[in-house]
Amino acid sequence: MTIGSASTRQDAPAKTFGSAQYPADVLPADSLHAVIVFSGRPHARMLSIDTSAAREAKGVVDVITAADVPINEYGLTMRDQPALVGVGHTAEAAVDGAVSRWEADQIAVVVGESLGAAREGAALLEVQWEDLPLANDIDEALAPGATLLHPENGLPTNEYYGLKIRKGDPGAGFAEADAVMEATYRLPHQEHAYLQPEAGTAYIDGEGRVTIECGGQWTNEDREQVAHVLGLPDDRVRIIYLAIGGAFGGKEDMSVQIALGLTVMRLAERGEHRPVHCRWSREESIVGHHKRHRGRIHMKLGATAEGIITGLEADVTLDAGAYNYTSNKVLGNAHLSVAGPYRIPNARIDSRIIYTTSVPGGAFRGFGGPQGAFALETTINKLALKLEIDPVDFRLRNAMVDGDEGITQATMPEGVTSHEVIEACAQRSDFLEPLGEPAPFAPIASLPPEPDAIRRGRGFATGIKNVGFSFGFPERCEAEIHLHGDPGDEQPRRADLFHGGAEVGQGNHLAMRQMAAEATGLALESVDGHFSDTATSGDPGSASASRLTFMSGNSILGAAEEADKAWRDGERPAVGRFRYTPPPTEVLDPDTGVGQPNFSYGYMAQAVEVTVDTGTGHIRVDRVTSTHDVGKAINPALVRGQIEGAVVQANGYVLSEDLRVDEGFITNPRLSAYLIPGIGDIPTAVDSQILELADPLGPFGARGMAEMPYITYAPAVIAAVHDATGIWFDEFPLTPSRVLAALTKN
Repeated sequence: MTIGSASTRQDAPAKTFGSAQYPADVLPADSLHAVIVFSGRPHARMLSIDTSAAREAKGVVDVITAADVPINEYGLTMRDQPALVGVGHTAEAAVDGAVSRWEADQIAVVVGESLGAAREGAALLEVQWEDLPLANDIDEALAPGATLLHPENGLPTNEYYGLKIRKGDPGAGFAEADAVMEATYRLPHQEHAYLQPEAGTAYIDGEGRVTIECGGQWTNEDREQVAHVLGLPDDRVRIIYLAIGGAFGGKEDMSVQIALGLTVMRLAERGEHRPVHCRWSREESIVGHHKRHRGRIHMKLGATAEGIITGLEADVTLDAGAYNYTSNKVLGNAHLSVAGPYRIPNARIDSRIIYTTSVPGGAFRGFGGPQGAFALETTINKLALKLEIDPVDFRLRNAMVDGDEGITQATMPEGVTSHEVIEACAQRSDFLEPLGEPAPFAPIASLPPEPDAIRRGRGFATGIKNVGFSFGFPERCEAEIHLHGDPGDEQPRRADLFHGGAEVGQGNHLAMRQMAAEATGLALESVDGHFSDTATSGDPGSASASRLTFMSGNSILGAAEEADKAWRDGERPAVGRFRYTPPPTEVLDPDTGVGQPNFSYGYMAQAVEVTVDTGTGHIRVDRVTSTHDVGKAINPALVRGQIEGAVVQANGYVLSEDLRVDEGFITNPRLSAYLIPGIGDIPTAVDSQILELADPLGPFGARGMAEMPYITYAPAVIAAVHDATGIWFDEFPLTPSRVLAALTKN
């Protein structure tokens, strides 16, 4: 059997020894170099752009501006962003293309014989702007008389999308409660900080297609967005993903793809047929792509003296920044996650998204779940403490089981395992046992430890996360398998798997080969994978929403069955193609929130132990017990890698990563000032506990799980810090200065 084995990734040697080809590495000998020029204006109207000096600069081949854009609009879920901000474009578009609403709006592509020539040309562009009023944050954007970022919406406010849930009678629920907890939580931005910044190479291939080799998360959606802006049919654009140095949602939206496709198309029309290469610096990457949404959530939760939840109210507000990106979808997940995996008879939830003149918010691992879970789980921990009920027991008294009604008044999809993960995590972590003595802790290397300043604590949290796309989106995933052998062979000798799913570091291409081997009865080494090329693969959907193993596995099972039929009919090669479509989901009722938003969920729980140095404010995470029902571990080593990676990334979110935005500008766009965890900053121990309680719909029973370890980490850490210090933090990151200030104040 290949399923359940810790097979070695086929890309491991190349990535280990440095021969893997990432988008920035592919530089054909005759390549031209492109520099994408940002506006540098958080909110301004372009009055003119003079490219003459740039065009005359030595080594500059061409300058592409908005006047070159056939259809000057794009966006993953709403076309509210111009491809290039500028004047002189004649194409119809839904958005005013002369207005920059973000410092990283793209205004031109300067193409040079060398990168230096392109940069020199970019510096010679002469642009005249009329600065417009800013709406720096949620409060400014909602203030009376605030500047409207998108007047084309026809709305009188920068609030442009909202969701509601109305269930039972919250007033009666709170009247029944013996204890009520209420608080407002503030959520920060987070930078994706993936291994490789955005890069790509574009050319016209032998079939005349605009071809872009890059990194992303959904080949077919990238193709659709590029084709739309270029005014081409989809089949005249080809997207190929090379090795992708991380994504985490940050490469779900456009970065260099449209600019490169537009440039190579226009150059070809002008007789220049060389490929064009572009790579962003780390600073360009941090400034130029979206972040995890900042926002605030007001929670009110009531329960009886026995710890039974009677009522919940929540107001969720997320900052979309200048453009929507996936904000409406992220809001949907946050909207559900403030109710968690619990039976809640009475609820009012209002969620909204706001445009501001700031860096856009978009997809990021957890997709709204970490924000909602932080608010809910912290409130639960506070309420359990107030009622003097163990936080694990409180959760067990309220956690849903199969057959329960969820917060949207639809029956939960079969396979609810909250009780199992809570109990397993509590037992594995020895959560009810006394904490041991702290290990020596010297947070500042030049100073000796201060044992009297050390405090220890532990915290607990649990959560739920959808698997797959939600709220009525037409979910699908396609696979193709070719079985090879001689006409007289009873069994195939080898197979080719064609799949568009993106390998963003999670090991999915190995998992897909393992599932294909299992489905065809072949050894793993007899299955060759051909991935992430729109010319050879069908629509895979995105590598996001914890969906790709679940969806690709089901598509592979279907393709293997079709190929087996063709094999038995004597076809050689025997080809099987299959599009998997899961059970449909529903758009929620706009007034009540009633509906079935998801077809599958994953369940998780975490227990965290910390040490706090009360003299300096430093926090060390000593132990994380991270428990996940994965349904079936296709490759247990990859599952453990996902858990450990998510914990480390969430550790940075909670403790150190502090993105600063002032008057619309990111002021710390370098890793020297934006502090992701280094090897000395990560938890001392991560215990990955894998439960395999089959999902009825999952391939071989598997559930998606890559986002799960992220969702519960912040509230578990916050609870542990409270246990150590007696202080509740309703916002983070818990930098030493913020912790020390709170300790000093108290």
